[in-house]
Amino acid sequence: MRKAEVTLVCKMNFEVSTKQPKSRRILVIDDDKDSLEILLEPLRWEGYDARGVTSDTEAHKLIDSWIPHVVILDWMAPSMAGLRILKAIRERLAHVSCVFVSENSSTEAIIEALDAGADDYIVKPFVPLELLARIRTQLRIRDLHEQLLFANEKLKELVDTDDLTGLYNMRSLYQRLDFEMERGRRFHRDVCVVMMDMDYFKTVNDGHDHLFGSYVLSEVGKIIRANTRNIDIPARYGGDEFLVVLTETNHEGATYFCERLRENIQKTTFKNGDDQIKLTASVGFAITIPGENISARELVRRADHALYDAKRGGRNKVCHYKPEAAPVVELKTAAQNRRKAAG
Repeated sequence: MRKAEVTLVCKMNFEVSTKQPKSRRILVIDDDKDSLEILLEPLRWEGYDARGVTSDTEAHKLIDSWIPHVVILDWMAPSMAGLRILKAIRERLAHVSCVFVSENSSTEAIIEALDAGADDYIVKPFVPLELLARIRTQLRIRDLHEQLLFANEKLKELVDTDDLTGLYNMRSLYQRLDFEMERGRRFHRDVCVVMMDMDYFKTVNDGHDHLFGSYVLSEVGKIIRANTRNIDIPARYGGDEFLVVLTETNHEGATYFCERLRENIQKTTFKNGDDQIKLTASVGFAITIPGENISARELVRRADHALYDAKRGGRNKVCHYKPEAAPVVELKTAAQNRRKAAG
């Protein structure tokens, strides 16, 4: 993960929000209609989408359907306990801002409300401009929280994906493959691992510069993404090798996928500036056997063995793992053999 990318993500997502007031949903809960209108009036001045209710039943319906950003509620409303409403809100909407408004100005009441999960406590009578300032503060905090979540997701993507191709890297691949194999065992579904290696890729770097080689790998990543489904897991295995996990795919479907991928690479002319080249790829795949309990790494070894068969059989072809015809070999040995065969 490059430092510049991290800096860019953080800069993009911690900028001040420019959301319009009318997009902010504020729910006011107070069983006294006069008090309710006193709270709603300044919110409407500000242009917020503000709604008021006088019962906990109405409140629960709006919380579930309307999903407010801020909830203002009376701490001491006779017909409903403030803490009970607060707890119900927190169970439904973990990140909504809850502001108590009450005539009770005692230190004990304020401490109890804040300790129970309230984000702010305003004592009646209040100054409308102060109420609006406190609401703006809660909305800023909410925006920062959303931006932080977004930034964290982007950072996680940078950690989990290969810099050059945009595919998953091996750091995250095995965790995802373990999960899919466990799911496949539980629901009796096939899991397939596809290994692909570019044929004679050494000629790309020998006949051109390394920047062109990087360009080719990037384009191969695009071809792989274009041929995989959302439920599949495409990854760069290392160098010019790629791995794809196909879920809920039988032997026929895996063969079709591999042949289509191989053909798409064969018919592509990789061109960047004055440099261009035609390449082919060898593909091997292995599918889980019903009733057999193997590890993710074992399934990858089998796919790698099938890939070695494709290389040994003349390249630019697809082979599948045949347990009755070939023993499982160590992954490192197979990779070394392919490099030796490639010269």
